[in-house]
Amino acid sequence: MSTEGTSRPDDVRLDAKNLRGLAHPVRVRLLGLLRHDGPATATQLAERLELSSAATSYHLRQLAQYGFITEDVGRGQPRERWWKAAHRATTMDLREAATDPESAAASEIYLRSVAQAYASQLLAAVDEMPHRPEPWVGRGTLSDLDLQLTPEQADELTERMWDVVESYQRSDDPEQTSERAPAEGTARVTVQLQVFPRPGTFR
Repeated sequence: MSTEGTSRPDDVRLDAKNLRGLAHPVRVRLLGLLRHDGPATATQLAERLELSSAATSYHLRQLAQYGFITEDVGRGQPRERWWKAAHRATTMDLREAATDPESAAASEIYLRSVAQAYASQLLAAVDEMPHRPEPWVGRGTLSDLDLQLTPEQADELTERMWDVVESYQRSDDPEQTSERAPAEGTARVTVQLQVFPRPGTFR
């Protein structure tokens, strides 16, 4: 998920209507898997998330109903139903989400689900640290820093960090990127960007 200022033409923007389709932790995780790992069946996704196929299929249908995923027709066996992400990423106007009464509840559920997914991914990365191959031992960072900023400076900082990250990102179709062999010596690296007022600041 990214903020409105970092969106691209192949992103989907959340609004009061389609936000309901993502206001569930399982759907956030399913959409993330399809975007990052490519097309999959309900059975494959259920195994990844340790859910029943029936529950997974239900949430996939909900994602499809709201336009976040589509069927990947022609892939696999005739009786298999494959799903793929319909967009590169999700964008959200955080100011609108905080001030629109119609979508306030769904926005909170969605943002909590995103934060939970990010935290789970970070913990999994920490668990895997002892098993990294030599070239990747000690690479990366887990850092935080408190800055004294104006709202405008916070926006500027966010935009500048995104500019740096996107300079390393290939502008490919997400499905093709996930299925194509990676360049020699590379690995998929996750970058999480979070900029927010320190909790308790305005209490």
